[in-house]
Amino acid sequence: MKVLLINGGPHENGSTNRALTEIAATLKSEGIESDVLWLGNSPIASCIGCGACKKSGECFRKDIVNEVGARLDEYDGYVFGSPVHYAACSGALSSFMDRLFYTSSKKMYMKPAAAVVSCRRGGASAAFDEINKYFTINCMPVVSSQYWNQIHGSDACEAEQDLEGLQTMRTLTRNMAYMIKAFALAKENGLALPEREAQVRTNFI
Repeated sequence: MKVLLINGGPHENGSTNRALTEIAATLKSEGIESDVLWLGNSPIASCIGCGACKKSGECFRKDIVNEVGARLDEYDGYVFGSPVHYAACSGALSSFMDRLFYTSSKKMYMKPAAAVVSCRRGGASAAFDEINKYFTINCMPVVSSQYWNQIHGSDACEAEQDLEGLQTMRTLTRNMAYMIKAFALAKENGLALPEREAQVRTNFI
């Protein structure tokens, strides 16, 4: 069992990463592996809606989005982390998730996912909601905690002082571990995933 933790912040070892390292440590205590992936601080292009990925199964840009998409089957759950920028997630994470979900959503179907946000002061709940919307449009169980999945601090040292935020991360992780293990038991006992209807799309003109 393994979980992919994605750091969408511009600083590899910033406050978002501090939240993710708390999650990684707690996953390890639950017997679950994890990989932490930093998206970096180079620009990530946004989706241009060309539809090329529908034919090829990957984005024509052939960057980190495709690299991650090719590995999604390795993981049983996902955590997407971001700092709060103007009450929203980072531009890098937003562009990354737009294209990842457009090209590889089938690989993440019915796998537990969680959003984690870090902020100095405010805007956390808005950014948290923004990330969660990707999961709820893709039939992915959203993992909750004892509070919204946020941690406060301008950097990792300040985030270290947010004891409630760190506890929220540990609770989130244990809930995710329970869910992943329950899904594995269900699969072992022959319980299939829900049957899906052919999608109906209604356009409003």
